Amino acid sequence: MHSVIQQAKRLIIKVGSSLVTNDGKGLDQAAIQKWAAQIAQLRALGKEVVLVSSGAIAEGRQRLGFDKRPTGIHELQACAAVGQMGLAQIYETSFRAHGLGTAQILLTHADLADRERYLNARSTLFTLLRFGIVPIINENDTVVTDEIKFGDNDTLGALVANLIEGDALIILTDQRGLYTADPRKNPDAQFVHEARAGDPALEAMAGGAGSSLGSGGMLTKILAAKRGAKSGTHTVIAWGREDNVLVRLAHGEAIGTQLVSEMAPLAARKQWMVDHLQTAGQLVLDAGAVQKLTAEGKSLLPIGVLEVKGDFGRGEVVTCYNEAGIAIARGLSNYAGAEARRIKRRPSSEIESILGFVEEPELIHRDNLVLL
Repeated sequence: MHSVIQQAKRLIIKVGSSLVTNDGKGLDQAAIQKWAAQIAQLRALGKEVVLVSSGAIAEGRQRLGFDKRPTGIHELQACAAVGQMGLAQIYETSFRAHGLGTAQILLTHADLADRERYLNARSTLFTLLRFGIVPIINENDTVVTDEIKFGDNDTLGALVANLIEGDALIILTDQRGLYTADPRKNPDAQFVHEARAGDPALEAMAGGAGSSLGSGGMLTKILAAKRGAKSGTHTVIAWGREDNVLVRLAHGEAIGTQLVSEMAPLAARKQWMVDHLQTAGQLVLDAGAVQKLTAEGKSLLPIGVLEVKGDFGRGEVVTCYNEAGIAIARGLSNYAGAEARRIKRRPSSEIESILGFVEEPELIHRDNLVLL
């Protein structure tokens, strides 16, 4: 079986609560230092890494003296606020020892449901990766309510993979991977080395609750892999305490359960844009811009836009037309319609002087654009 991790350029690594907190005994500094050392080796192999880490509530719970995980939302939020400080501190120190900088990003479901905030989060993450930083992402448990909770960081890992077109998601857990049945109850349970992400049979295999520390069991991991596969992300579920697990995966070793997506990341993202039957706005492009998009695979700059139609927001899908009125492309606009009207026909160097700010030099980046 070929290794999806060995081939991957951009990795999202999710670490569960029981691993980060040594089964609830407070943050496991030694384990976190090991992961930092392994991620430094992944970076040396030329891979980009985003870390999705649980553990804030578990750490805060210990600091605040709770015997078990509280159920009240405000107690959980207080635990998260206190625990997040310790979590960020240990990660920063551990990565700094390897010459790597870290950034803390706290997300809620609302951040990714809102088009503008989605685009902002995406741009921030790409910028951090460009600077060589390791972003560390957690659900913003300090402010979430039931309506906006991801519910588990497996789902958050998949949403981050969707957000930045990750090649692969590694879910490190306290289990070796997926079995055909619960191996604690069924001696005939077979280990699943590889399967297709999204296969309905997997969900039947993954029934059962998770640990007392986290909020997700194997089922949430299967569903996360299914979600990630829709944007072309492969998933590996592996035991987090396996020696040097991340580096061994990166060198092609078969560890854990590999769930393969059958769609290329960019193809999946572009299919999503093509599926928009109605778009919020229209852009009419000059012949030069049409040539850049269709023949050269370039981004759309404001200078190539002749006309802007519609009242659309930043991050909404717009359709691009040539001067004959033929639709040639769709994409996510980096600027709202009112802003796009002000900067059309102008070079990108003038955006700041016209608007007072610059979101991006492009009106639509080529990664957010699909030809029709």
